[in-house]
Amino acid sequence: MADGEGDPGVFTATALPEDPRLLPTVTNAFLGTRVFRDILHAAGVYSGAAGDTHRADVPSPLGLRMAAPGARSPTQSFTLNTWTGTFSHTIQSPGYMATHQLFAHHSLVHLMASSVTIRHLDGSTHPVTVQLQSLFVPQSQDLHLSSGPDFQGAHYIYGQTLVPEVEGGPRPTVHMLWTPIPQSLTLGEEERERCWQFLTAVAGSEEEAKRSYSAGLSLAAAGSLHHSHVRAWAALRRGCSVELDGPLALRQALHGCLYYLLSALPPRDSPGVPFHGISPGGLSNGTRGEDYWGHVFWDQDTWMFPNILLLHPGAARAILQYRIRTLEGARRNAREQGYEGAKFPWESAATGREVCPEEIYGAQEIHITGDVLMAFEQYYCTTQDLKLFQEDGGWELVEAVARYWCSRMVWSEEEQLYHIRGVMPPDEYHSQVDNSAYTNAVARRSLNFAAGLARDLLLPVPEEWEERARKIKVPFDEERKYHPEYDGYSPGEPVKQADVVLLGFPLMHPMSAEVRRNDLEMYEPATDPAGPAMTWSMFAVGWLELKELQRAWSQLEKCFSNITEPFKVWVENSDGSGAVNFLTGMGGFLQVILFGFTGFRITRSGLLFDPTFPEGITKLKLSSISYLGNRLEITITREEIRMEVTEASWDPPACPLEAVLESGQRFPLWEGQSVSFPTVPGWIQRSPS
Repeated sequence: MADGEGDPGVFTATALPEDPRLLPTVTNAFLGTRVFRDILHAAGVYSGAAGDTHRADVPSPLGLRMAAPGARSPTQSFTLNTWTGTFSHTIQSPGYMATHQLFAHHSLVHLMASSVTIRHLDGSTHPVTVQLQSLFVPQSQDLHLSSGPDFQGAHYIYGQTLVPEVEGGPRPTVHMLWTPIPQSLTLGEEERERCWQFLTAVAGSEEEAKRSYSAGLSLAAAGSLHHSHVRAWAALRRGCSVELDGPLALRQALHGCLYYLLSALPPRDSPGVPFHGISPGGLSNGTRGEDYWGHVFWDQDTWMFPNILLLHPGAARAILQYRIRTLEGARRNAREQGYEGAKFPWESAATGREVCPEEIYGAQEIHITGDVLMAFEQYYCTTQDLKLFQEDGGWELVEAVARYWCSRMVWSEEEQLYHIRGVMPPDEYHSQVDNSAYTNAVARRSLNFAAGLARDLLLPVPEEWEERARKIKVPFDEERKYHPEYDGYSPGEPVKQADVVLLGFPLMHPMSAEVRRNDLEMYEPATDPAGPAMTWSMFAVGWLELKELQRAWSQLEKCFSNITEPFKVWVENSDGSGAVNFLTGMGGFLQVILFGFTGFRITRSGLLFDPTFPEGITKLKLSSISYLGNRLEITITREEIRMEVTEASWDPPACPLEAVLESGQRFPLWEGQSVSFPTVPGWIQRSPS
């Protein structure tokens, strides 16, 4: 297997992985499929009630495969190009080359396309015939489909999902148009080269499906269909560019993570299109029994969101709007469990009602509600987007979460503290525990944020929010100077995944460096080595914080056992089990680079930085970090940090910024002017001038 002759963003192989789950995905904000698969998924289109809710399988004409019958020893290659967002399969034989390309159009999000190009080589004029193998049948186990009249040469089917998520609820409609696919294609003896294009448009309305198909046909006729996708995708990649000088495997992993995660985001120019959240395996996966049925977990809010926020705050806002749209379902979840406010579901689909197939998680893994609110807090601190909170439903969500936490706590007369009892912490090896350190700490953070935001919005602050935040118990062992995972936790007891270590980051729960170290020392050997992929990233961030660079690198290296070849598809567990295209693990990995190597920490007063690199990494360049309406290019080496505001928004106007070093030295950050200073700790803040 060769990797694009050293290009870290191009993954090429001469054979496909044996496990089809490890094939790469092509996805945009609305459509997704795995290459060579006969189904695709559309965002927000679920079928099945409650715990059986899963992504509805839409039949896909895109899963075709080229074959060259009778060809003498053809050579084949398969390439995922993360720079162009395109998968290709090439067959080369004496006298000709055939290339099949597949992509999900990044700006026309209801359109996916493939093309087959056959070209004569070496002056050959023999006719060339390529077979197209397809398993496509226009029917689905999840949709009641009917045929409609052809449109501009495309076949047409439409229908509804079979079972609504909640009784009496909506059943999403799917309309699909596609170019008929012949069994073979022939390049005539007089032709040097020919390209055949096949479009598939999928939307929630006939009008949108036809509009998207017609737009695709027009671009194809002009010869610019693929170019228009590449242009839109490249603009996204440039706007979210992260580059580092370091080992090839690390750079390949970085570009793979960026490709799969950015594929899930809405394009920058589609604010009116509702976004449906990001599931652990992405939109391409999530059929019944696979990849958590396509449900949305804390994986989105805790593991993926912080990266998206720094690189693409518009997409971060769309994620928060998904949670706002499902707030009514979260209120019903709380009421049904006897609590006030809103309890977000452990597993969410279209309505915000709990769709977890196993009741214990939905009932007990309540930290999800605080995880959702932490994403809102990070967004507020980074953007100061008051409109989201004052006009678009954000404040109602914040208030509902605060009310939930207050109603979920009970007062302990013995300890004179508030308790949260009967929960499952992030460590799912334990359930029905009292005072999970992580759950209680995230509840405290929720209440503190709600109180602070109320003040900013000039709203009254309920006294109980601050009182309960002050008096909630977060277990701490005074003798050993570490945080027990919950009341009664015994040191060394096995832990499934990152739990208490999350108190240091991302929660930034107040603690000394000694306690931070003790938490890492206590839980690193106790954590299941076969646990989910994102875990080791958080240990790496912790050790980077403490400048233990070798220990940080050894934790980060563990992630590589979850990255499969040749297309850098992540698996949830290192033995290959669990979700595939595991965006959660990729999100954790990216946080090591975006928050660990940089030392970035999002606070109310500023964006802290304290860079540190493990051995072998010499430079990190972030081309477009967003903060308070500014886009900053930040380049970090071991000796120097260079910053420049490359763009400042006008509507609303960006806040002028300055960089402040721990020594007190200040550097105004003006648009178009680069400043540099030694690689030391500091922060970026609103300039007082």
